[in-house]
Amino acid sequence: MDSLFQASATTWAAIVGSGVFHGVNPAMGWLFATALGMQRGSRAAVLMALPPIALGHAAAILLFTTSAAALGSWPSLSTALPLHLLLGALLIGWAVYQHLYGHRHRVRVGMTAGFAGLAAWSAVMATLHGAGLMLMPVVLPLCGASGTASAAGLLVPLQFTVAHTVVTLVTTGAIALVAYEYLGLGVLRRGWINFDWLWCGALATTGAVLIASG
Repeated sequence: MDSLFQASATTWAAIVGSGVFHGVNPAMGWLFATALGMQRGSRAAVLMALPPIALGHAAAILLFTTSAAALGSWPSLSTALPLHLLLGALLIGWAVYQHLYGHRHRVRVGMTAGFAGLAAWSAVMATLHGAGLMLMPVVLPLCGASGTASAAGLLVPLQFTVAHTVVTLVTTGAIALVAYEYLGLGVLRRGWINFDWLWCGALATTGAVLIASG
């Protein structure tokens, strides 16, 4: 496969679906952007927080997608240690770790954080939550088709990261603005989904699917 844009409808559905799921998760940034806007009393503050949050998320996703491309280009490694088993077990293990100990490793950033601080916070949060690992079932077949870790072979992971990040950014921005303009953070007290449980469940399910797909 020479381009992500030749991918199947199922692949695109996975890209869009994962982008929406990541965008809805408050840990990926919309909650921070909304709180920042309310603290400063400015819609512009909400909007200004979105680019660095998206950039940090993209950096975390790109780290995993390019790693998958590099690993997929080593046939000897794939033969000796099937990647789908390794990554599937890693996802399930990470889900268990997040459930037991994830609450102890929250990354806190003050309301005065600048562009670089927000981007770094976003990258760390996405990495610690395993956002990139969750995308492995979709990324591995695409990267495996390229069969090389050259610049051309890394084009698909880059395209994947851009497409996924755009969907995540749109979702994050929409929720942040709705929360800022209409709902306020009081909605967290009136009704709330436990995203930590949902996220851990998604990681474990993805790992099981990855193992079963081999």
